[in-house]
Parts: sequence; structure tokens; C-alpha cells
Amino acid sequence: MNAERLRRLFARALKASLATPLVIAGCHGERHVKPDVPTGLLATNYRRIRGCVDAPLREGYSFPDPVPSVDRAWIVPAPDFVELRRYSYTWEFVVNMAQRRPLNGRLRTSSNTSRSTGFKPVFSTGNVCETAVDKEACWEVLQAQDGGMKGFAADCRGFPKSECIAYYLVTTRGDEVRVYNTMDSLRQALGTIDRAEEAALLAFAAGNNVCSPTEFPPAVGVNPDEGFTILVQHGHDCGPGTWSARKPVRVSSSGEVVEYEPIIVKYGDSGCYPGRRPVGLQEARAEGHGDARGAWFANAARLEAASIHAFLRLREELALHGAGQALQDAALASAEDEVRHAEVTTRLARRFGAEPPLPSVASVPLRSLREVLLDNAVEGCVRETYSALLAHHQALHAEDAEIREAMARIAEDETRHAGLSWDIDAWAAPRLSEEERSALREARRQALAVLRAEMAVPLDARLSTEAGLPSPAVALTLLDSLEQELWA
Repeated sequence: MNAERLRRLFARALKASLATPLVIAGCHGERHVKPDVPTGLLATNYRRIRGCVDAPLREGYSFPDPVPSVDRAWIVPAPDFVELRRYSYTWEFVVNMAQRRPLNGRLRTSSNTSRSTGFKPVFSTGNVCETAVDKEACWEVLQAQDGGMKGFAADCRGFPKSECIAYYLVTTRGDEVRVYNTMDSLRQALGTIDRAEEAALLAFAAGNNVCSPTEFPPAVGVNPDEGFTILVQHGHDCGPGTWSARKPVRVSSSGEVVEYEPIIVKYGDSGCYPGRRPVGLQEARAEGHGDARGAWFANAARLEAASIHAFLRLREELALHGAGQALQDAALASAEDEVRHAEVTTRLARRFGAEPPLPSVASVPLRSLREVLLDNAVEGCVRETYSALLAHHQALHAEDAEIREAMARIAEDETRHAGLSWDIDAWAAPRLSEEERSALREARRQALAVLRAEMAVPLDARLSTEAGLPSPAVALTLLDSLEQELWA
């Protein structure tokens, strides 16, 4: 489905909602529902996760990040000493504006990664090199272990230059010093997962925040069959079209970590921007946002920046699963668009007295084709498509001239982004069984039900008039039109 067809559908939807069907030029659908449906039983009774500790402050931040602790008794065989460490690195997305564009018209891009020297101890138990024959040599080897370029629970903040951290474990046993800096090596070190806090450590290593001090704090429970379930915070509840959820993360006794579809526990009020969210996006709030317009555009800027990560990741996943070069190029072009969008929405947020928070994206493995397609069905074919239409509405109806102009510039790009979601859906359809296609239809149906609930939340009056967001009644009319055209 190309962007031109979407424009025609959007024009009919705007007409049906009594909006003026002018030339429309699109927005983002915030990606909420992770439609993983793995097998396995989940826990029914939960308790708070114990043993969380504050990691050292990150440069430029006022509050520490709580992380799970580790006990040497968990390691097989038990070492004399175990320490959780953290190292830092920078990752930069580079667009070469000086170099001549190739024939396909896409900007040349690259990424640079630079490792900082040294490490920061986070938490340790036991006695260093206690049973070593040569304690001095053991100590020297231990201090030299900086994690290299591998680590787990990676977390990057900021764009296009991201300040990142990752974690790893070191142990001493006799004269031997060992490093565990991958998920596989961590599983090997822990052996059979028979403690709740071991499961929490593995869920953390897989990119989940298991210690966040939120309204719905993470919890752990014992599964009826084997292993544990960790409930982690997912999403945020700042604004219409947003929600806070608890995501079940199942950790088997063998150390396999599987994420389930989030369970919504709270819908947002007015004030946030519905944008594409990458897997692993962490919760954050804007600073100084007493004005609803500032809050909305601050969150818009954060999600626009996060969308860069989302499209770069999507490009990798498309390449991994054999998609054509055109789809891969479209994903990269979308990431380039989001660089500009983040700049525009940041400027608007600051105009209304808010400072956008930097996006924090945990590093998680590339997904299976099934996961990519289910995510695309929910986030792209439903949420992003609706949000593209929403942006057209803003471009037509915002009374604030600067907002109207900004949304008009953003809109055309976002229509192409929505079209990419449908192009991916069309590419995948011949490769799927009827059962798999049915699962995609059901995922879209559920996503539409969530959208309807979100759009019923009243807006701040200034967001309706000055920013051009539709009232709940108009938003539901727009949804009805798209349902008849696309999702029936």
C-alpha cells in the first residue's frame, strides 16, 4: 500500500468527520502492544523483587538507576568473589551531508561506537582472590577485566549521539578470574534458575527494568510448571493514546527469557504525543511541563528521537529476514526523516517551556520474523496508520501557525512511514500460513479496541484548538472510517 492510496483514504476519513478535505500533507502511532504470544504458564501470585541496589550516577543525571544485585551463591561452582560492573561507551548515528547522494537519492549514513576506558563497580559479594595462590597476580588480572565491547542490559540515551552503558560480571575462584558479559555466559554461570532473584537478574540482562520505582513496581512470582514470571513496567500514561502496562517476562529454569504481551493497568490523560516506539524504550517524563502544549511536544520530541532507533532496528530485522532492498532503504529513509522531526518538536516544546527527556533504549536482540510481523500489524498497520491520519487533522486544524506549519512538514514523511508498514505486511503475506495470517488479523482487532479506549480520553482545550488534536468524538469518527477502509 503506497502513500498515495493512504492519502486518499485519509481524505475520505477527514470528510466523514466533517473536517475540510484539503490537500493533506502524517504523524506517528505510538507503539504500545507487544504481541508476543509464547507458550508456558505464568505465575498468579507475586511479590516485590528484593535486593535492588543503586548503580553509580551516570554523567549528567541527578538520580541513580536501581539494578538487581548478585550473590556468589548463585554461581555454579560458587566463586570466592563476584562483582557486577558497568562500563560506558558512545554510539553516534552520522548522516554525511557533504557527500554526494547516490542514484537512489538516500543520504549516506554510518554509525560510530567508541568505548570509554575503565569500569565502575556496582555491587559485589565475597572476598577478592580469597583462595588464590598468587593473590597479587589474581588482583591484577581482576582489575584488568573491563568487559571489552560486550555486555548485557545495554542502555543508550540521546540521539544522534548516544551515551550508553552496559553491564557484566566478574568472578574469582582460586587463581582463576572469569568474565560473564553475554546472556549465554550469564546463563551458564547461574545454572538452573531456582531463585526468584536469579530470574530477575536474567530479565534485567535481557533489557528489562526490574527495579524501577514506579506506580506499578516490578514483581516476581513462581510459575505453576517451572521457572518464574517477572512483571515489569511498560509504556507510560502521560497523554491521550498512552497507557501504562505490566509486561510479563517468563524466565524458565534453564534461563530462557520470553516476553509476553503487556497487560494495560492505566490509561493516560491528555498531554502526550503518539509516536513510534522502539523495542526497549524506557519510561521518561519531560521537565518543566506545566503547559499541556509543552508536555505534548516534549514527549513528541522524545518519541521522534526514539523512532530513529525503531527504524534503524527495523532495517536490520528486514535484512535479517530476507526483505528486499527497497523495504530496507525505506526504513533507513524513515530514520533520516525522524532526525528532522525530533529537531522541530524539540523547538516547539521549548517554546512552551518544556525540556524533552532524552530517549533511553535498552539493547535487546533482533526479533523473529513472527515477532516483527505481529509488531508491524499492531504498531504500523493500526497505530501508526491512525496517527498519520491524526497528523493530517492537526495540519488542517491547528490554530497556532507554527504548529500547523510544523505538522504539515512532518505529515508527508509520516504518511510514507505508515505506507511502509503496509508494504511490509504485503511482502510477508505470501510467506504466511492461514493460521499466521489469522493471528495478524486478531492482533489488529485487539489494537483497534485499545485505540478506541484511548481516544475516548478528554483533551486539554489548548491541545484541541492550538495544536489541532481532534476531540474524542471526532477521533472515534476517524477510527470508524479507517476501520471500514482498512481493518474490516
